Amino acid sequence: MSQHHHYTWPRLPDVHHRVACHFCDTLHEVDLIEEGRAAHCQECGSVLYRNRPSSLQRAVAFGVTALSLFVLLMWFPFISMNAQGNLSEVSVPGAVLGLWMRGGQFIAISIAMFVIILPLLMLLSLLYLCVPLLFGRTWPASNMVMKIFQGFHAWVMVEVFFLGAIVSLLKLVKLAEIQLGIGFWSAGGLMICLAGAVAGIDRTELWDRLDAANSLRKEAK
Repeated sequence: MSQHHHYTWPRLPDVHHRVACHFCDTLHEVDLIEEGRAAHCQECGSVLYRNRPSSLQRAVAFGVTALSLFVLLMWFPFISMNAQGNLSEVSVPGAVLGLWMRGGQFIAISIAMFVIILPLLMLLSLLYLCVPLLFGRTWPASNMVMKIFQGFHAWVMVEVFFLGAIVSLLKLVKLAEIQLGIGFWSAGGLMICLAGAVAGIDRTELWDRLDAANSLRKEAK
């Protein structure tokens, strides 16, 4: 084991947390661990939480990149189709609007919610939490935003949309000449960066950092 121990969480001496195992529900005290290590359940051995190196920086970097790719996805065409000389471009907002106009309101709302609205809110909430924490601070209502972030995570389905689009393209390529637009590659990058942003920092660590920063802010007042 290395002789230099790096405990990066800003744990206050009088702040204590507990975490329940996701598999067996055993309750554990949250102790600081070295960078790069994980804490495991004493009963079933499942991972409880991790201390990821440069966690805040990684989450912010992936989050900002994902937000930039999201803008590209919304602005540029997803695919271009040329069928018998008729050229048409399809973007994600255009697809949502087209489905709505053609009577597919339920599908249009589903795509808008799970591919546009929820990913954007999840990214904004993650950056809202992590950016001020880089400086040891929090912005107003951070605890509420953290709960929103946790709730949105399970409902973001960019990867499902992207894989579904690939399956559809395999069928369309027999009917028309297909060109992949900037929006398509942005969706692929967004899928990767979203996963990197969420995996960049452990939720237990994020809660701990928020509590420590909030406590320091109260003491400063």
